[in-house]
Amino acid sequence: KVTVTKECTGYITNNQKFKITLNNLTKEFSCNTSYTWDNLTPGDYTLTEEMLVPDVDISNKKDIIIYHTHTCESYTPSEAYNYTMTGNYRTTDANYNVIRVGTELTNYLAQKGFNVIHDGSYNDYPSYSGSYDRSLEVASRLIDETPSDIVLDIHRDAVGNGDTYGPTIMIDGNRVAQMMFVIGTDGGGLEHPNWNQNLKIAIKIQEKANQMYPGLFRSIVLRNSRYNQHVAKGASIIEVGATANTLEECLLSMQCLANVLEEVCK
Repeated sequence: KVTVTKECTGYITNNQKFKITLNNLTKEFSCNTSYTWDNLTPGDYTLTEEMLVPDVDISNKKDIIIYHTHTCESYTPSEAYNYTMTGNYRTTDANYNVIRVGTELTNYLAQKGFNVIHDGSYNDYPSYSGSYDRSLEVASRLIDETPSDIVLDIHRDAVGNGDTYGPTIMIDGNRVAQMMFVIGTDGGGLEHPNWNQNLKIAIKIQEKANQMYPGLFRSIVLRNSRYNQHVAKGASIIEVGATANTLEECLLSMQCLANVLEEVCK
């Protein structure tokens, strides 16, 4: 157990021992994927290797829910996907925002026999404030209608300089946008006792991705916010690319993600 007396960030590199150092106390673990602890708040944190073992079953391997809390998030315009922004890397045009990314993933998964429920509700428009309250209503309704283990809130990352940060890797000669899991916890005070199940399923998916497409995922981020992930044991945020990525790069990553999910759900 480590005690945090000020906010801090820890990072774990892939496929090797990692250390997290807080207040001159260092604890070492081993892992098969990579993680980032983002802005830990004061308190006691117990980090165990068991928490990182993806020993959780996906009971429902047929139904997958996809929705978008920040629906208007979009990418750098390109020749193939040129559009006029209606905000800072934002648009209400579903042909160019993250709805289009979710549609691409839906289509690939449907071809593989999954039953995919993709909701394109605008939860961040006309008001950005309250997005997670509105998306919780959406996610809860979808799960009531189609109980699912895997519930994906697809976003576009907003870190870094908007016109220069667009993480990619090369797969089969194509530039593909990197992705990142964001997993919420109960650190912010909201009830979320089973957040470790969310993390374990994210690890299960990411480890398979590491085998199939090394580098497709960036490090997993754990945060204090709950992000509505208490609604299902396999609920998560997936950040697909960032502002400087093109839509083409993000659509290609959806083909890879669909292949990964097919293997995970066998």
